[in-house]
Amino acid sequence: MVHLLFWLLTLLFKMCPGHAWVASNFLMTGPKTYLTYSRSVQEGAMSGIEECRHQFAWDRWNCPESATQFKGLRRATRETSFVHAISAAGVMYTLTRNCSLGDLENCGCDVSKNGKIGGSGWLWGGCSDNVDFGERISKQYVDAQETGQDSRAAVNLHNNAAGRLAVKATTRRICRCHGMSESCSVQTCWTQLSDLRDIGNYLKLKHSQAQKLDINKKRMRAGNSADNRGAIVDAFGSVAQTELIYLEDSPDYCRRNTSVGLYGTEGRECLQHGEGLTQWERRSCRRLCHECGLKVEERRTEVVSSCNCKFQWCCTVNCEDCSQVIVKHVCARREAADGHGYRRRYRGPM
Repeated sequence: MVHLLFWLLTLLFKMCPGHAWVASNFLMTGPKTYLTYSRSVQEGAMSGIEECRHQFAWDRWNCPESATQFKGLRRATRETSFVHAISAAGVMYTLTRNCSLGDLENCGCDVSKNGKIGGSGWLWGGCSDNVDFGERISKQYVDAQETGQDSRAAVNLHNNAAGRLAVKATTRRICRCHGMSESCSVQTCWTQLSDLRDIGNYLKLKHSQAQKLDINKKRMRAGNSADNRGAIVDAFGSVAQTELIYLEDSPDYCRRNTSVGLYGTEGRECLQHGEGLTQWERRSCRRLCHECGLKVEERRTEVVSSCNCKFQWCCTVNCEDCSQVIVKHVCARREAADGHGYRRRYRGPM
């Protein structure tokens, strides 16, 4: 069993290099639990990071791979708070969903409230998603990495919990009508998870509203563990459990700094035209290029693909070659001849 466990850990590191924290937690929760829930935890962690990349696709910080690795997680910035929250939420979401689908042993729908009156004209019933199970197992795995007693560990645990609360906050009540001739005189209702995209949207808003903690550094430097805990408790006193928090200001994401895994916005694609773009997407060229002292450069690429294919008896398919010009806009460094140099209008770490 021990050899199998370590083989699975090695495989997980190869399959999911950006989520070393997931594998380290498996050792702490025991082989039986690991084998039961590992696939769901891994899937949930990866889903959370994919959602992070979707949410920040047109931001200066775009949830790069370095942000999910140990070096990137050592900083307690506003962006790191989102990584912790969405990762914890992704794990809880996947565990809850797989539980309700019957994919996990000793777990199923939450029927604890079935038959009870929920409100005027409706009763609890059906198959509610077991969010309490997902929350409990997610906490067991994700929070196990935070073994320290310092302020950063406390902040990470808070943001993990905020991610799990986001899953609960976005659940929906689904109802079915009952009664003569579908009169809907009585409804049976159950709770259902929202899409992970809805949870990501919820946490992206929390990210924009994240609060910076003001911790008494004199008490922290005193070296007394009781003083440390007291300073942390005082700082957390006014913060709601649902809010994201951070300790350090974000670095300049416009600039390249490979030592901390930042690659700047030069070379990044932005959107200028297109149907169905959000306001945030339409402003991406200004945010990624102009405000970082770069220009927008149009790049055209000709792509040749098969088209107008016809089947001929027997047995060949003849196709024509069709070309299409793909237009992209990217951020590029201004030439000195532009007369602008590398001046920039910095408006924060977005």
